Amino acid sequence: VQLVESGGGLVQPGGSLRLSCVASGSILSINTMGWYRQVLGKRELVATITSGGTTNYGNSVKGRFTISRDDAQNTVYLQMNSLKPEDTAVYYCNAILKVVGRYYYENYWGQGTQVTVSS
Repeated sequence: VQLVESGGGLVQPGGSLRLSCVASGSILSINTMGWYRQVLGKRELVATITSGGTTNYGNSVKGRFTISRDDAQNTVYLQMNSLKPEDTAVYYCNAILKVVGRYYYENYWGQGTQVTVSS
């Protein structure tokens, strides 16, 4: 199983970016998908979305970021608006999923994508 992120980059304060993460491999089902970010070794929640569509956001991004998913494509998105310099971080995709042939859910991570907000 692989999680591959895309969409990171450099953006000016107040700008927008959209991150995507595709899960591939012998996946039977995906429960929760989400985004976390890491700065100076500290990883924090950005947003998660369950298979039923329930979302949860970190306090610092509420009202600015929107998480969504496309189950047909095993993809999760993060629309980031009104970006601030403090949003600068490496953003990691996360998925709790079940692999074909196993009977339990496991936690998987992408390799991370850099988001830099600077003028």
